[in-house]
Amino acid sequence: MHRLPGLDLLRAIAIVWVMLFHSFIVGGLGPDFAWLSRYGWAGVDIFFVPSGFLIGTQVLRPLQRGEPPSFGAFYARRAWRILPAFAVVLALYVWFPALREVPGLQPWWQFATFTLNLLTDARHQAFSHAWSLCVEEHFYLVFPLLAWWLARRPSMSGFVSVCAAVVMLGVALRTTVWLHDTAMDPPRNWFLEDIYYPTWMRLDGLLMGVMLAALRVYRPHAWTRLQVRSNVVLLGGIVVSCLALWLFRDRTGLLANALGWPLLSFGVGLLVFAGADRQSLLGRWRLPGAGWLAGISYSLYLSHKIAFHVVQATFGASLQGRGAIAFAMYALAVLLLGAALHYLVERPCLRWRDRRKAGDPSADPVGNSGRIAVLEP
Repeated sequence: MHRLPGLDLLRAIAIVWVMLFHSFIVGGLGPDFAWLSRYGWAGVDIFFVPSGFLIGTQVLRPLQRGEPPSFGAFYARRAWRILPAFAVVLALYVWFPALREVPGLQPWWQFATFTLNLLTDARHQAFSHAWSLCVEEHFYLVFPLLAWWLARRPSMSGFVSVCAAVVMLGVALRTTVWLHDTAMDPPRNWFLEDIYYPTWMRLDGLLMGVMLAALRVYRPHAWTRLQVRSNVVLLGGIVVSCLALWLFRDRTGLLANALGWPLLSFGVGLLVFAGADRQSLLGRWRLPGAGWLAGISYSLYLSHKIAFHVVQATFGASLQGRGAIAFAMYALAVLLLGAALHYLVERPCLRWRDRRKAGDPSADPVGNSGRIAVLEP
């Protein structure tokens, strides 16, 4: 297994941060953790950038070699990676309402068609964190086609123009919607419904990852030269990310939503670049347990709200005011449920997928014996 410890660490930080943020559904984990959980929503953006990088590498590398695209193989791999565990958790939410963190659930077909984030009703927030899966699914659907179209006549200026247009369009859209909704003040949670969830508002992180993938695939010598300075890039990523989070002091403010997302994505992109270098400080940091958390992060993300709710419903009264014990109980429940989903559903399906594709060249869309495929998000 050719893993990149730096990317594993970033993904482990991302999933822990997201779960700390979502602890608000059980009343939070006490004032000792409030400063950390406040910005936990940024964990999703940390996921988006490595996802764009790894999937971008899978798609672009065969195109760079002049190979014909294998859309069917790509979509099949994504389906087997995403759908089994997602279907199990969705079934739990639909068939067992007692497991929901809040009573209201949007129609099941919106989850099944990954249109939840486009038809958002903020009054029904059960399993609402599936919005980010919708963004990624839309990315998986469109990006291979767009990459193939651009690769027919490779052009650095064309690629840069497309990337710049996506960033500028995102800034313009978020600014326009924010100004409109602020003026109209509709009686609904317009921030979530119109700005935070829709795919076209949240492309910055995935785009940053794709840009890194394009640099690695199409300009490998430049990638290698830059990675000599990966520790400087790491420092820059920390500074830029902190600046972006400073803008998000008012998470629903205009400046944060106009410029904060591309700035945060750029900062995380610098961290991913540094993490992809095994010789950097981040790339050499093998934190115990980080690889395991990264490996089961998808299952943890899907199921952690159910675990929170079950513990609260069962032990909530006895855990009030017992910060350390409450934290341990919630953490243990989350890890047990996430690990069960990973080892009983997600991992067997991935093994079956890989056995089914054994001997088929399209089963390894990246090449190099799957060195990136084993890291796929």
